[in-house]
Parts: sequence; C-alpha cells; structure tokens
Amino acid sequence: MGLVVIIVAAAVYGAAAGLLLPRAAYRLAVEPGAAWRDRCPEGHPIPGWLGLSRCRPAAPAPPGPEPGGPAGRAGMVGLAGRRHRYGAGPGWTAAAAVAVCGALAGAGGGRPESVVFVAAAPVLLLLGLVDLAVHRLPDVLTLPLAAGVCAGLGLAALAPGAGGSWLLALLGGAALGTAYLVLFLINPAGMGFGDVKLALALGVPLGWYGWGVWAAGAFLGFLYGALYGLALVLQGRGGARKAFAFGPFMAAGALTGVLLGGFGA
Repeated sequence: MGLVVIIVAAAVYGAAAGLLLPRAAYRLAVEPGAAWRDRCPEGHPIPGWLGLSRCRPAAPAPPGPEPGGPAGRAGMVGLAGRRHRYGAGPGWTAAAAVAVCGALAGAGGGRPESVVFVAAAPVLLLLGLVDLAVHRLPDVLTLPLAAGVCAGLGLAALAPGAGGSWLLALLGGAALGTAYLVLFLINPAGMGFGDVKLALALGVPLGWYGWGVWAAGAFLGFLYGALYGLALVLQGRGGARKAFAFGPFMAAGALTGVLLGGFGA
C-alpha cells in the first residue's frame, strides 16, 4: 500500500471522526460532579453520543385545541420545526482531525504504530474541546486513552517494521505522568489532576521513539502554553492567576514530538 493511499485513508477517517465529535464534546462539557448533558440548549433530547451537533425538526404539533390556546400552539409548532446547531462547528473539527490524522499517517510512513497514533488523534481532539469549554479532562476519556495507547503500541511492537520500543513507551508514560503529578502536588491550583492523567497517556507515544522525542514533546507542551499565557498578558486578558485550559497545549506538544520522531524514524 502506497504512502499516499495511507494518508488519504487516515484523512477520511479523521473527517468522519471529526464530524461526530461536537455532540460528544457538548455532552461531556459539564462541571465536575454534574451529570452528562442529555438535552440540547432548546431542551430536546440528544440521541446518543456521536453524530452531528444539530437537532432534527420534530413533526409539527397536530391540529386541535391546546391548553395554551392558538398562540401557544403556534409557538409549539414553531419550536418543533426549527433546526438548530449546538456545540462546536463540525466543519472545523473535521478539518482539524483531517490535518492531524493525515500528518500522523505521513510521519508514520506505513509503520504499524501510525495506526495507533491516528486512531487516538480524535480522542485527543475531543479532550481539547472539552477542556477549552469547561477546563476539565474527563476520566472517561483520559484513562481509556492511556490504556488503549499502551495496548495498541504493544501490538505494534510485535508487528514487522515497528519504529519504536514498547518498553520505552511504558517508561515514557510513567515518567511524564510522574512529572506532572509532582507539579500538581507542588501547586494544585495551577494544574488539574486531569492534566496528570492526560500526561500519562501522552508520555506513552512520546517515549515510543526514545527519550529525545519524549523531552521535546514534553518541553513543547509547556512552551506552547507559556506563549499563549504571554499573549493573554500582552493583550490585557490575563494575569498571574488567570487560568486557561492546558490540555490542548500538552496535546500539541506531544503531537509535534511524535511527528518529529516519526519522520526521523
């Protein structure tokens, strides 16, 4: 299978996954302890977790006397027949997933680990959407992601042509998770425990290509976050205690590291 075919297949997968993410992101974007959302902003039930972030117009209300009278009935019909969207726009989530999945497939060059990286990319994008919305990284995503990446790379290590080391991947996950745990214990107000769990998942693919890639990805995550924080301060929108979602910058740093490692493998 040629590299172009692999990249196109990954991009198609990314487009399909990206279109389905906004509904899940909307449902998961709640404060800690709150139940997952099951209704759209208009109060309509949301069917399932994956799909386009829009409500289909319901059937018009049947004719006949209503408790609210003609005016109330007209309002119900108007509400029932109105199509509306909610959450993030599926166009840009699909475009982002296409770009990331295509880039990972190109960097992987047909090696077995690229399947794992491409499969995990939409989950990271979903985590970024939730973190940007409510500054939260749900366990229902971070922990399965860490387990899935570990298992996937374990299988990739058994396949011919693998470009990394499963042992280093496991050590990388443990090391990055430990580093973030230390930072969390030192300053709990400056970092959430969800970041620690995400670090565990991100350290695995970074460690796969060795400690140089691991260090680059970890450093770039902090660098991207610091540059964003500096931009907020320069614009007068932030300060020393201004909190912002750090998960997307962690993921961006890890993505950069994996791309560097993939192209260099």
